[in-house]
Amino acid sequence: MDCTFSFPGLAWHPIFRVLAVLAALCGLGTNPSSAQAVAALPAVDVTQRAHFWIDASGQASLEDAMRQPAGDFQPMGGYRSFDLGEAALWLRLELPEWDASRRWYLVLSAAAFTNRATLYTAGSSGTWTSQQAGDHLPVSQWSHPDQTPVFALPAASTGPVWLRLENRPAPLSPRLMLLEENTLQETRYWNFLMIGGYLGFGLLVLFWGWVHARLYGDRAFIAYCSYVASMLGFQAAFTGVGGVFFWRDWAWWNDAAPAVFMLWLTAAGIWFVREACAVSRHHRQVDRFVRAWSWFGLLFPAVYLTLQNHFAYVVLNVYGLLSVVLSFALCIWAWRLGEKYAGWLALGFLPVHLSYPFPALRAAGVLPDGWLTQYAVLIGSAIEIPLLLYILHRRAKEFNENHARLRAIESTDPLTGLTIEPVLHLRLRDAARRSRRYGHQSGLLMVELLNHADIVSRHGREVADRALVVAASRLSHVARDVDTVCRVADARFAVLVEGPLQSDDLMLMAQHIVAKGLEQVPSLPAGLSLRFRLASLSLPGEERVADDTSLLDRLHAALDQMADDPRKVVLHLPTRWPVPTPS
Repeated sequence: MDCTFSFPGLAWHPIFRVLAVLAALCGLGTNPSSAQAVAALPAVDVTQRAHFWIDASGQASLEDAMRQPAGDFQPMGGYRSFDLGEAALWLRLELPEWDASRRWYLVLSAAAFTNRATLYTAGSSGTWTSQQAGDHLPVSQWSHPDQTPVFALPAASTGPVWLRLENRPAPLSPRLMLLEENTLQETRYWNFLMIGGYLGFGLLVLFWGWVHARLYGDRAFIAYCSYVASMLGFQAAFTGVGGVFFWRDWAWWNDAAPAVFMLWLTAAGIWFVREACAVSRHHRQVDRFVRAWSWFGLLFPAVYLTLQNHFAYVVLNVYGLLSVVLSFALCIWAWRLGEKYAGWLALGFLPVHLSYPFPALRAAGVLPDGWLTQYAVLIGSAIEIPLLLYILHRRAKEFNENHARLRAIESTDPLTGLTIEPVLHLRLRDAARRSRRYGHQSGLLMVELLNHADIVSRHGREVADRALVVAASRLSHVARDVDTVCRVADARFAVLVEGPLQSDDLMLMAQHIVAKGLEQVPSLPAGLSLRFRLASLSLPGEERVADDTSLLDRLHAALDQMADDPRKVVLHLPTRWPVPTPS
């Protein structure tokens, strides 16, 4: 059913376009009562009922075509491909009998590959009328704007209808479908629903790709976003949705968009493979070749649009085919060189690689225009692009974790994961400064794993190292989040306890540490416990104390003196406690 607006100037305002799309997706453009009363009839393929004649000059009028001898028109006899160049294809179609109470339409598939289509029909009075479509004409000026050329058939049509087609440089493989109005509407809704869902999903994936690019700072995500954006543009142009909703008044772009987006898509895909597979890391000459290949796909659209001949069209198709082979070969090559995610990328590209032959064979004239040749790549890319994003996410996450580990090595102990001593010194000076400023006490403990040497002699170095890791874990559990635990010697740890502290807090914490070490640990041999010995002191706020190195020296010396009395495991030092001079 045709829909008209009362205000022509507002008919295609962007807001009305969005509302029109939503109405199409929700089925609001039909009359529910009429839809229930009149059932849709299946589409009828009438391609093989046509006879064709090629006008080599491309200048013949309808009268010229009608004057041609009947022998010049050959039966289609099946789906055929026509490489027209400057010529024009005339089709004479004898329509089957139909229900005159219904409205019927003739649909020519694959709008992206038809430059101009003109249908001539004769009314009951014998007067010929024409309807036009094709990507050399703005979609807004088509007789019936749609994804593909659609022509209304008069109810009282007499004799055959004549269809004139032009297309260059791509071959033309016409497929003619006879559809009743309700069937045409249902087909539109399903197409808009599928393509709209695809574009919405693609935009969501594109957004998450850009978020990952900002999060990880990885150029592979930027290349991925370029690839997805080009894929969305290509599908909008290839399926005809772009001409209906996005560039309905730009005939030149409607004609150029499929080829331009195809070249940009291929170039972005090769760039993405180069970044994700780290080609520059493995071979300089291969990297230069891949970069040149991507630049060729980025710049060749200017040459293609200038020439618009058979040679440019062959180059376009060969470039696309070889790019499929090149991307897969680069992934396998990088995987063999140790890039483990390159192998997963090769599998991620498979959905599009497997669907690519259908439009390629259609472009070569081997397959006729149809649903599969038009939507195979769309279905394949709907599977591919989230797979590639997931693979990139896993790759970036692993690389980021590795970088984090490398950065952590500079500030943490490799065995226990605790803070290294220079960081402790900084935090100790800050704690002492805060204690003086606010007049409260902080604490410093030196903890020694007393039986570490015995564990080494009885169970070996591996178990002793494991005991150190367990000891670090026990101390970290006792300490608070604001406190600092640091390994300062082979079997000694320092714990900086941030203030304010009460007078008995350090003593209670020391007792807790000793008791925590006596608990059994499943990862250590049965019966093996951790024996802790520790010394502690307070950082007073009322006077300046010695520097951080002197504080640690005092605690080390205290632990050394405690070795003379094995029964003593906890020692609390006064603030004024002389550092023993070495003899």
